[in-house]
Amino acid sequence: MSDTTATAGKARGRFITLEGGEGAGKSTQQKLLAAWLREQGVTVVETREPGGSPGAEQIRDLLVTGEAGRWDALTETLLHFAARRDHVIKTIEPALARGNWVVCDRFVDSTLAYQGFGHELGREPVDKLRALVLDRLMPDLTLILDLPVADGLERARQRATSTTAAEDRYETMDRAFHERLRRGFHEIAADEPQRCILVDAAGTAESVADKIRVIVAEKHEDTLS
Repeated sequence: MSDTTATAGKARGRFITLEGGEGAGKSTQQKLLAAWLREQGVTVVETREPGGSPGAEQIRDLLVTGEAGRWDALTETLLHFAARRDHVIKTIEPALARGNWVVCDRFVDSTLAYQGFGHELGREPVDKLRALVLDRLMPDLTLILDLPVADGLERARQRATSTTAAEDRYETMDRAFHERLRRGFHEIAADEPQRCILVDAAGTAESVADKIRVIVAEKHEDTLS
């Protein structure tokens, strides 16, 4: 899918994802990055996973609500990839083909970290589903917001509202789960250093946003200069 011809002769857009554990600040940084890119003259589509298309949003409800043990690891992984397939077909690929930039809050690396490492499903099932569902589509740049587990969970607790509290299924999982998924993100970054960059998310939202802008500007200086 990554070789789809851009429409009307336009250059294909860029695909940036933000990853990290609970409370790392992905949603905030997505908004700040998208706003900055628009200031640079870029047309941006903001989206999220699970979700990002009507069908995927329906599946999201199955994943982020309910008790922690609602699904086993493989069932959960299959649900994420079902949502992702619809999201890619309906939202991501059309936007990239139009020449838009896509900034996505979570993508396939979250499945590897959460289900592969956190739930200890392993890499192989996730990699097989990634090849089947995504073909060759992968982000151009992945920013992994890194925060100690205790700090992230405390941030998540403090930011909770009546709306977000209903989507706290992953936050209620035990500390060992969150430590495994953080190690998973570190391993993903080490395995693909050309695509993935760890970003220290311990500072203020604006200081983290400054780091991200520098990384994106350097990575895409041919487009943003």
